[in-house]
Amino acid sequence: MKFKLATSAVAVAVAFAALACLMGTASAQIKVGIITGASGPGASLGIPYKNTFAATPNTLGGEPVTYIVVDDATDPANAARLARKLITEDKVDLIIGSGNVPTASSISFVASETKTPQIALSPLSGEPAKNPWVFSMSLPTSLQMGAVADHIKAKGAKTVGYIGFSDSWGDQVYTALTAHAPAAGFSVTTNERYARLDTSVTSQALKVVSSRPDVVVLGGSGTPGALPHTTLVERGYKGQIYHSAAVVNPEFLKIGGKALEGALVSAGPVVVAEQLPDSNPVKKQGLEFTKAYEAKYGPGTRNSFSAYSWDAYLLADRAVAVAKTKAKPGTPEFRQALRDALEATKDLAGAQGVYTMSPTDHAGADKRAVVLLRVENGGWKLAN
Repeated sequence: MKFKLATSAVAVAVAFAALACLMGTASAQIKVGIITGASGPGASLGIPYKNTFAATPNTLGGEPVTYIVVDDATDPANAARLARKLITEDKVDLIIGSGNVPTASSISFVASETKTPQIALSPLSGEPAKNPWVFSMSLPTSLQMGAVADHIKAKGAKTVGYIGFSDSWGDQVYTALTAHAPAAGFSVTTNERYARLDTSVTSQALKVVSSRPDVVVLGGSGTPGALPHTTLVERGYKGQIYHSAAVVNPEFLKIGGKALEGALVSAGPVVVAEQLPDSNPVKKQGLEFTKAYEAKYGPGTRNSFSAYSWDAYLLADRAVAVAKTKAKPGTPEFRQALRDALEATKDLAGAQGVYTMSPTDHAGADKRAVVLLRVENGGWKLAN
C-alpha cells in the first residue's frame, strides 16, 4: 500500500512538473530590442520606425512580447554599442533596426558575432552566406533603381546626373543605378556627394546642371533628401528628378514644398494602398496597417517607414510561432531556431511587399514591392 501511494505521489509530482513546464512554455516572454535613430539627422525616419511598435499587437507568435526601444541618434558607433548591450545585458532574442544603412550595418556585425537574428529596417546589401543572421525588410535598392531605370528608358533619356549621400546609402543607390544603366540605354554623367548634416549643396547642384543631364537621380533620405532637389530647382533645372523610397514621409514633403511637385519616387505601395487594385496581394495588409497606425497617431500619419516596421512585426510573428516549438526563448537554441524560421519564410504578404526568404536571399521582396509615386499637390499619387 505504501509503495502504491509513493508511486502515485511520484506520478502526481511528475504530472505537475510537466504541467509547469508546459505553462512556462506557453507564457514564455519574448524579448525584442528595437533600435532606431529617433534623434539626429535620421530622426524623420527613425521616429516613424519606432512608433509602429506601439501600434502592433502585444504578442509575437502567440506569446507575450517585451519591446526594449532605444535611440541610436543616427550614429553607427552608438547603434553597435546599444545592440551589444541589448544582447548581452537585456538578453533579447531578436534585434529590429536600425533605420538607415550605416547604423543597420554596424548592428549587423554585432548580430553576426553574437549569433542573434537581426531584422534591418533599411536595405542592407550583405550576402547571407557571409552574415546569415541578418534579414532586411526595406525595399532592395536594386528593385528601387530598376523601376527608375525602366521609367528613364521609357522616356528615352540618355544621360543621368546623380547626387547622393557621401556614405554607404549614397554608394548603394549609385551602384544600383549604374548597374541598370547599360540595359536601359543611359549613362550616369555625375557622381556628386553631400553629408547628411550639410546645409548647402549649391556646388554639387551647379556641377550637375552644367553637365546638362536629361534627368537626375538623387540618393538621399528623410528630410536631408529634399536639399539637392530644392537646390536644383532654384538653379533652374527643368528635367525629371527621381528619388528612392528613403524619402517617403510627410516631413520630406513639408521641407521640400512646391519645389518637389512632379518628382518621381520608387517606393513601396503602402502610402497609396487605396489606389491599388483589389488583386494586389499587399493591399489588404496595407489597409490594415493604415487602420492600426492612424488609430494610434491620427489620420494622415501613415508612412513608408512605419509600414516596414509593421512588416518586420509580421515576419517576426510568423517566425516566433515556429521557433517556440523547438526551443525556449532566451536561449541560444531559440535564437538559432528563430533565424532558421525567418530564413524559411514563404509568401508573407505585408504592407510593403510579399516576402520569400532563402539561404541566398534575406530581403525576399520582388517587383510586387515597388511602385512609382509622383508628388502631386503636396501628396503621393500612384504614377504607374
